[in-house]
Amino acid sequence: MISSTRQEISEFLTYLAKERQDSPNTVRAYRRDLTSFEEFCNEYFGGSSNWEWGSIDRLAIRSYMGELRRRGLAKRSVARAVSALRALYRWLNLRHGVAENPAATVRLPKTERRLPAVMDRTQIDLMFEYAETLAAQGGFKSTRDLAMLELFYSTGMRLSELTGLDLSHVDIVSDVVKVRGKGRKERIMPIGGYAGRALRQYYEEREELLAKPARGRGDRRAVFLSTKGQRLSPRGVQYIVRQLLHSLDESSGFKVHSLRHSFATHMLDSGADLRAVQELLGHASLSTTQVYTHTSVARLKKVYDQAHPRA
Repeated sequence: MISSTRQEISEFLTYLAKERQDSPNTVRAYRRDLTSFEEFCNEYFGGSSNWEWGSIDRLAIRSYMGELRRRGLAKRSVARAVSALRALYRWLNLRHGVAENPAATVRLPKTERRLPAVMDRTQIDLMFEYAETLAAQGGFKSTRDLAMLELFYSTGMRLSELTGLDLSHVDIVSDVVKVRGKGRKERIMPIGGYAGRALRQYYEEREELLAKPARGRGDRRAVFLSTKGQRLSPRGVQYIVRQLLHSLDESSGFKVHSLRHSFATHMLDSGADLRAVQELLGHASLSTTQVYTHTSVARLKKVYDQAHPRA
């Protein structure tokens, strides 16, 4: 049972983690937002925790949103908090018979849809040229790092999906990889030729690392390992990729997720079908994938403005 002052929140978080199988990051975000709302209600109802879910009305929700804004939270964070309440009330209706969902009719604050940071083709080429130069010198780390970069850009997979990869998930004969994405949904994606070659070279270095006596108890299931033979953590991968990207352009602001954004944008730029890209990315909604079409159009407009004599 996931602890919370209020039993219903604790039960809901357990439902998210155990039954709906949401990611730990998602559960933590729900816990943070719902605990914040619980603390607000304790103050809102006269400094007492003696209130019921059915006593919350639309005015209380709007007062909570106003409090979040006074604390300096961005509109996006406020919208996320209200969305968490909507989900909680849907669950309360099913499990505890709470009839009304006061958050359902509250208008969410309008947020600007930020276009994802995308690397252009030149930046991609420079990144791989640099990583390949390091890998050509030999060694476990540089060979591993190139394989990670290639797999990220080849498939567009998420950070959590890459760090969760086991050897059994990757078929380097057929050049396909199986990942488990959000909601524990599995999908199979092709691996490009460059990524396949980089993985094969890395596997050789990986076997040599695990063969060392000091690494005898290393993780033989995980694809990507640390120099100590253990599965690389998401934070470890973020650090490695960030160092590689910063070595090219320290002011770019590119991160691990930029490789996923670049994969999607470059696929669409080259004429890939939107629904195919949606499937490759593991998006539940097509509208989520469509943000990359806006990115492509924005980049085309920039090229047009720079190149056309009467733009």
